Amino acid sequence: METQVKAICIEQHGGPEVLKLVSVSVPDPAKNEVTIRQKAVGLNFIDIYFRTGLYQHALPHGLGFEASGVVEAVGDDVRHLKVGDRVAYGQSPIGAYAEARNVPADRVVKIPKFVGFDEAAAMMLKGLTVQYLFRQTYRLQGGETILFHAAAGGVGLIACQWAKALGVKLIGTASTPEKVALAKAHGAWEVIDYSRENVVERVLELTGGKKVPVVYDGVGKDTWLTSLDCLQPRGLMVSYGNASGSVEGVNLGLLAAKGSLFVTRPTLGTHVTTQEKMQAAADELFDLIKKKKMRINIGQRFALEDAGQAQEALAGRKTTGATILTLD
Repeated sequence: METQVKAICIEQHGGPEVLKLVSVSVPDPAKNEVTIRQKAVGLNFIDIYFRTGLYQHALPHGLGFEASGVVEAVGDDVRHLKVGDRVAYGQSPIGAYAEARNVPADRVVKIPKFVGFDEAAAMMLKGLTVQYLFRQTYRLQGGETILFHAAAGGVGLIACQWAKALGVKLIGTASTPEKVALAKAHGAWEVIDYSRENVVERVLELTGGKKVPVVYDGVGKDTWLTSLDCLQPRGLMVSYGNASGSVEGVNLGLLAAKGSLFVTRPTLGTHVTTQEKMQAAADELFDLIKKKKMRINIGQRFALEDAGQAQEALAGRKTTGATILTLD
């Protein structure tokens, strides 16, 4: 039986004004799907990329990949979830900005009692991102000194805490004294205010001239060359996002000149390809919450109909920590 719910939809690419609150039908879940009545939705830069058309998807479409809620119905062949389960996901088909929706069951995990709905929606995509960056793309062992851009953002604040839990010295970057203080309060070893300080010079100072073995860069175009200049010979540049625009025209000769550098452009989807891998990554995240080595900082909450304002705040670097849409 179909139910009608409110959801955000776009019919064309553009600014926040293209986001429309519409009524959509949610059919019964298909095989290997569950219907989730959503409690909170997480906002991420990737949502803006799809709104502007930087990332392409057939129009019209919804937005968002991350939310939490309660299972309302279960399709055939779903074994690990049942009606009434508290759940979350951080890697679904596009369309999370909605009151309810159907999601492939292998993207959905149960959330423990000690994790609230708001917290779950704020941490799944961001937390799973840090999990694959720190534990899979370049497996941090502890004792390393690393550079992590945008350390006071939603992903950044999780990264600061996770690095500290691993015994890793995280050098962060941020744009204001307030954001510097916030990142430090979440476990960053040092934070560089890039609006006042030269990032490369400070990294050299902080590392005694050694630079770092890995840079995690979700900013993109604006920080590309800076990141390369902070790497040790044979260091790894992990370019995992494009907050300032995508990196284009990569000159491989530059990697040679700057010390036989490695570059990767990873995504979450290729690291959590099965329900088992998704669950294992989520369990590692939940375990840090349980041990009180991590807390999720939700800096902003917006109503579903104010999703455009929420995206404007995110794009304008007016946010700290995570931003969510609340549906209760």
